[in-house]
Amino acid sequence: MKENGSSASYVAGGTDIVVQLRSGKAKKEFLVDISSMPGLRGISKGPEVSIGSLTTVEDIFRSPLVAGSFPALYEAARLFAAWQVRDLATLGGNLCNASPAADMAPPLLIYDAVVVASSGDGKRTIPIAEFFVGPGSTSLMQGEMVTEVLLPKPRGGSAFVKLGRRQASILAVVSAAARMEVEAGKVMDVRLALGSVAPTPMRALRAENLLKGRKLDYELLKRASEVVKEEVRPISDVRASAEYRREMAAVLSARALVAAAARAGGVF
Repeated sequence: MKENGSSASYVAGGTDIVVQLRSGKAKKEFLVDISSMPGLRGISKGPEVSIGSLTTVEDIFRSPLVAGSFPALYEAARLFAAWQVRDLATLGGNLCNASPAADMAPPLLIYDAVVVASSGDGKRTIPIAEFFVGPGSTSLMQGEMVTEVLLPKPRGGSAFVKLGRRQASILAVVSAAARMEVEAGKVMDVRLALGSVAPTPMRALRAENLLKGRKLDYELLKRASEVVKEEVRPISDVRASAEYRREMAAVLSARALVAAAARAGGVF
């Protein structure tokens, strides 16, 4: 990677880069295959939950630890394409491809995940909120690769919802993930993240601030979802118009927030 710079790319499952090479969207002279590197696949529990970068989406979907502790990530994996793709696609690849529609990104944003990047010079940690810098672009430096993703102890209830144009193998038109902590009927903390509605997967910070510290009810969640419309920056493409995405961002935000609140023990 150091020798060949931008003309080289890491490859693991290849479900993104191979398609891009065939279509001409990506132009690489060298692929550095890391799919057999030891120690980069698996899910383990310590002070934090560690998910290796070569862990497949199918591994995440099949993990009892993920299903029990991080339901939004489990739901994102369940809705991720078909099993043939899930069995090849890796968590690291989904993040490093940096698509605004990356299914794994919104759940990791609401869980305040940390990305571990490694190179010959050592390791550094990158908060997931700082990892995506533009469509197809991350904060990784030349030669760095993602080796694991760390998830702190989960708090509250969480959920993920996704809208696509068909039931199988869909790329999200809009996706939303929410996490909420509720105490005595009040929203103590909340995270709301969306995909396919901005140049990068994004946190809806204004909506979050509206919710924090307030009495939980349907009217509050409706107001927060309306604020989302003002925060998103969708585009029109072959899958949907910007106007449709803006409306659906509000709808899916409301659904994710209601589900997260219910799982947090919130009573409306």
